[in-house]
Amino acid sequence: MSWFAKLKASLTGSRDALAGLETMALAKRPVDAELWDDFEEILISADFGVPTTEKIVEALKVVAKQDRYASSDQVVARFKRDVQNFLTLPNATLALDRKPAVILVVGVNGSGKTTTIGKLATALRKSRKRVLVVAADTFRAAAAEQLAVWAERAGAEFIRGNEGSDPSSVVFDGMVAAKARAIDVVLVDTAGRLQTKTNLMEELKKMRRVIEREMGAPPAETLLVVDGTTGQNALSQARLFNEATLLTGIVVTKLDSTAKGGVLVGIVDQLTVPIKYIGLGESADALQPFDPAQFTKALFETAA
Repeated sequence: MSWFAKLKASLTGSRDALAGLETMALAKRPVDAELWDDFEEILISADFGVPTTEKIVEALKVVAKQDRYASSDQVVARFKRDVQNFLTLPNATLALDRKPAVILVVGVNGSGKTTTIGKLATALRKSRKRVLVVAADTFRAAAAEQLAVWAERAGAEFIRGNEGSDPSSVVFDGMVAAKARAIDVVLVDTAGRLQTKTNLMEELKKMRRVIEREMGAPPAETLLVVDGTTGQNALSQARLFNEATLLTGIVVTKLDSTAKGGVLVGIVDQLTVPIKYIGLGESADALQPFDPAQFTKALFETAA
């Protein structure tokens, strides 16, 4: 199955939630208050979120008035074009110009963070980058062990600390090793214990300071990994992490038929942070760079 076919299959739930738009377009309803109410309801059901939905509908109302839209099919067609524009932001590819380029990976436990790092390491090694994986989540031995397996499989170098040790000390060791070994890319795993969010966020800030001190610059990337099946919770997490450590990109994992793709639009709209990767499964090639045009096509295309 091609990547596009997998993506389309993963967005079945999203398309189902948006199916009302197709019905609306075919009916060629008048552009009135009732139409806008129904439009809002559909977008909220597809996990666009209330603020983003309101912004989209208000913008569509302006366009509909200016261009004198007469029926619902014109509104729906414009909306589909706008979704791709919403999802298209600058700096959508990884910033790897620095050597070493340090990528700090954050997210709550269970979001797929460790697996994402393993997949990124595999992809970077395939492009002939020398990669160092730093297991700075010192609170879960299982996470470090899982990362060690991924690193070995990818052919990446690996550093970990003792269980319960200071995560920033492990990051420091990683930065020293990266410079000494002429590493191209450093992937830093972090803890994700959101129930102690104050301590967690302070730890992240401290790790950023260590990276900046040792490398003379902040991380080249700070990527947040979110679980695509959690809907608006993913947006809440994104806001929280963005406040603590300035995010440069989002990785959306576990996109399957239960996920609602509208949340991607909500995240990009509310945070102005690009989606950089999406993950559709467990295999190493199941993480791919995010393509807004491809995603939008898969989201709305109903034909087999």
